[in-house]
Order: sequence, then C-alpha cells, then structure tokens
Amino acid sequence: MSASTDGNLGPSHKLVEAGVALLIGIVGIVVIIGSIRAGIGWGAEGPRAGFFPFYIGLFIVLSSAINLISALRARNHHLFAEWGQLGHVMSVLIPSALFVGAMPFIGLYVSSALFIGWFMRWLGKYRWLTVVAVAIGAPVVTYLVFERWFLVPLPKGPLEDLLGL
Repeated sequence: MSASTDGNLGPSHKLVEAGVALLIGIVGIVVIIGSIRAGIGWGAEGPRAGFFPFYIGLFIVLSSAINLISALRARNHHLFAEWGQLGHVMSVLIPSALFVGAMPFIGLYVSSALFIGWFMRWLGKYRWLTVVAVAIGAPVVTYLVFERWFLVPLPKGPLEDLLGL
C-alpha cells in the first residue's frame, strides 16, 4: 500500500505510535500510584512492597514520554492500516478481551464455550449442531484432561459450583 495522508483510509503510523505511547504511559502511571500506596521507601526489613514496582513504573512513563515525543516529531504520515483491516483485528480482539474479562466471573469452562461458539458461528459460519458440539465438547475435554487426569484446578464459575465440579 502506498503512503497516504488521506484520513479516510485509516490511521497513520504517527497517530498509532502516539496512541500506544500514551496508553503505555497511563499503565506506568497506574503502576506508580499503586506502588506509592504500597510504600516505596525502606522499612525495618528492607525495601517496602512498592519500591521495585515504583521504579519500573517510572521507567515505563519515561520511556513512553520519549516514544510520544518521537512519534509527534516524526514526519511519517504513512498509512498504518485501513479501517476495514482494523475492523477485522477488532472482531478478534474485542471478543478475546471479553473472554478474559468474563473468566473470573463465569469461569473458564463457560467463558470458553461461549468464546468458541461465538467464533465458530460468527467467523466460521458453521452449522449450529457443529457449533454446539464443539463449544460444549472442548471445555468438557479440557475439564477431563486438566481437572481429572492432571489434577490441576482451573477457574470455575457459578455453573460449575452448581454442578459440584
């Protein structure tokens, strides 16, 4: 794809780099705030819990500021990706984030079944019978292999508690 400054095609590299630098800088600020709450000084036993994370957060913020300045000063107006391409990425990223976010509340097995079923039906366009069989079968096999065979407990939700698993 050739270079373009047409904003209708998609975001430029400059915009994306600046956005990522800001996002990572915010993560660094969150780390710093959490570290200060935990204590960043020295106690009788040595460094407090927030000592090391504080400096990591500081390093993250400093690095992000350098990347942000570099991105803003760049004369790179090349297209990063077209909006349609980013839409395809988001069609995978958003359900994946929902899967991870739902897991603590509904457990690995139910969230996996919903995640697999969603992708098979929405992206794969499989028949409902196939979707239901795989979306239920995969978590059942996972349960049998990890929980019963290897004796490794995985995150469970209310349904598993109700079933006594």
